[in-house]
Amino acid sequence: MSHPFVTDDAPIAKSTPSVADARLYVCTDARRERGDFADFLRAAYAGGVDIIQLRDKSLEAAEELELLAVLRSVAAEFGKLWAVNDRADIAMLSGAPVFHIGQKDLRLPDARSLVGPSVGIGLSSHDPAQASAADADPLVDYFCVGPLWATPTKPGRSAVGLGLVEHAASLNTTKPWFAIGGVDLGNVDAVVAAGASRIVVVRAVTDAKDPTAAAQELLSRLPELG
Repeated sequence: MSHPFVTDDAPIAKSTPSVADARLYVCTDARRERGDFADFLRAAYAGGVDIIQLRDKSLEAAEELELLAVLRSVAAEFGKLWAVNDRADIAMLSGAPVFHIGQKDLRLPDARSLVGPSVGIGLSSHDPAQASAADADPLVDYFCVGPLWATPTKPGRSAVGLGLVEHAASLNTTKPWFAIGGVDLGNVDAVVAAGASRIVVVRAVTDAKDPTAAAQELLSRLPELG
């Protein structure tokens, strides 16, 4: 049964992308002030962004579902992934392929029971113990480490620095993990030097005059996945 905000004739990607193949993950708000949500999505994906997550705490559920229908459609045009943050009910109703939660959100077994076995679940981690636990948990498909630097998207969250990237790299895990939190063109080389090959960014792409070029430049600084 389809949801009224997700049409059955939405474009379907020819192949199924994988989080394991992703290097550049972007989080964006609804871009209300700019009024260019769909255009931004296309520009970001055109630059090589692998996953886009809609993260906007100000959205009501119905509005979020409407925007996610747009995100789903544009992602399918490019054969890319898209993600829902925090709310498993929204992830389930929208048909999201990726669902991301924090340490204080739903318990992982509850999240998995709601979104089903085929959805990739990501977990935020803020210290070495959390990162190690995320790596070891079979319910976690990928994890993020950060915030590396203070960022307005996570007010009140202390920066953890590059030591957490070094710890994640030392795990020598095959599970995908992303460095997050204030990553931009000015510091991405240091993030890579600390051991990251995947990053999550916000302002480095969302605030760029040319999101396509910004994404391309960030990708050029990241190592190829082995």
